[in-house]
Amino acid sequence: MLFMVDFGFRVQAKDKKTKARVGEIMTPHGIIQTPAFVPVGTQGAVKSLTPEEIRECGTQLFFVNTYHTYLRPGLDVIKKFGGLHQFMGWDGPIITDSGGFQVFSLGRRGKGAEVADENLDPSSVSGSRFHGLDTKKKMKPDKILSAPRAIASLVKISDEGAEFRSHWDGTKHFFTPEKAMEYQWVLGSDIHIAFDDCTPYGLTHEKARISMDRTHRWAARSLSANAKIKMQNAKLGKPYQALYGSVQGSIYEDLRKESAKFISTLDFDGIAIGGVSVGETKKEMVDVLDWVVPLLPVEKPRHLLGVGEIDDIFALVARGMDTFDCVQPTRLARVGCVYINAASRKWEMDITKKACAEDIRPIEEGCECYACQHFSRAYIHHLFRVKELLAYRLATIHNIHFINSLMEDIRRAIEDGSLLDLTKQWL
Repeated sequence: MLFMVDFGFRVQAKDKKTKARVGEIMTPHGIIQTPAFVPVGTQGAVKSLTPEEIRECGTQLFFVNTYHTYLRPGLDVIKKFGGLHQFMGWDGPIITDSGGFQVFSLGRRGKGAEVADENLDPSSVSGSRFHGLDTKKKMKPDKILSAPRAIASLVKISDEGAEFRSHWDGTKHFFTPEKAMEYQWVLGSDIHIAFDDCTPYGLTHEKARISMDRTHRWAARSLSANAKIKMQNAKLGKPYQALYGSVQGSIYEDLRKESAKFISTLDFDGIAIGGVSVGETKKEMVDVLDWVVPLLPVEKPRHLLGVGEIDDIFALVARGMDTFDCVQPTRLARVGCVYINAASRKWEMDITKKACAEDIRPIEEGCECYACQHFSRAYIHHLFRVKELLAYRLATIHNIHFINSLMEDIRRAIEDGSLLDLTKQWL
């Protein structure tokens, strides 16, 4: 369903003791109450769930990866349907990334992977981690990407763009800021993100600056390309699609502040903060937010890319973030790890453990999700033990509903001035 709005944001309430705020993001496909959690549908779907089930879990905004949908099913297929909304059967707001994170992270993963960056040399990287991955540790492909196999890929990064090989079949592709904008307009998402250079964790200050400066040049090119495409689509009567700029700068205070100031001067509809889920510690992530958020325009929405563990949620909300996406709730669900509000402050329970085998209780007492309203821990434990597909669905339903319910509580707490009390209850 399309609404007669372009794009807008308004702050409705502020917490007096933190930077937390409650607001509304208006899009052509609906209003998003913030702060809000955004589940990730890498391939155009939250694994195992239908769009209706995602909505029933309280989801307002859906995150889809441009890189993956560009490769499969391909833009030509999605274009025939008129965009992602019609292709997926989801009539709510959608946010897409530029494809940059996937291009760079897939190129920097594991043994055998190579990156050819004209400004990057091995000595500039501390340790062996690229994008938070330990190249010495054996990891299952599903932990890295949703592909049947992981193949070595070569990414060549220059100021023009990024050349990469498909993780599906090894074919070569080339992303530029202009192409990233074109692709996202074809996808028809409500919110786009400018093409950025996703700086790997551990770069020296000098190399991090080179990466940040490239992101800034790409931001300007993204804006220019977006303006042209927006004008063309407006003449065709197509709905408005917003564009967020991306703040980078690794873990260096001066770079992060410089990036925040630069991106804030450009005519973006909102601001995304990237490079905080690529290997940094939680303290480093919080430091970045403390440096960046005070420099961002208060009238624009802010999105944090790739962060969303329980303790992270309270930290990012208190620092003024409006939306955030994370694969953690759904990824944990698929291995039998479900969320509970425990006095021990351990919010994850392994339902595959023997202790749940005869437990007649729901996953979480008082939870209103479909899984908790209809099934016991013992039953879901059984489903995981026999590898029944329903297990993954029920655990995913619960985890998404759990996080969305937490966000409802947080929004209420900000409005009535009790956010710190709620934080103490959880942390």
